[in-house]
Amino acid sequence: MAGVWVFKNGVVRLENPGADTADGRRHRKVLVHLASNEVITSYSALEMKLLSLGWERYYDDPDLLQYHKRSTVHLISLPKNFNKFKSMHMYDIVVKNRNVFEVRDV
Repeated sequence: MAGVWVFKNGVVRLENPGADTADGRRHRKVLVHLASNEVITSYSALEMKLLSLGWERYYDDPDLLQYHKRSTVHLISLPKNFNKFKSMHMYDIVVKNRNVFEVRDV
């Protein structure tokens, strides 16, 4: 894991854990739909996949895209802007849709 370990006030913590790798490149992550091997590059593509899996769109919060699956208590909340779609959002989708999506390094 890249970053700098800092000791301050008796606590050690990792700062900048997403720092560049040893060769200077940043690891970027992508969400992949496994059945089609398609990299999800937009919310419209993601929504098509989620709707086909039984997820329903919620319109309660104007700042978020939210999906709920009736048969579960799960809720997927995503930032409205796809440019702010981060790996934590991707992993949330993967956990709630096992064996359907995967997060990969590019």
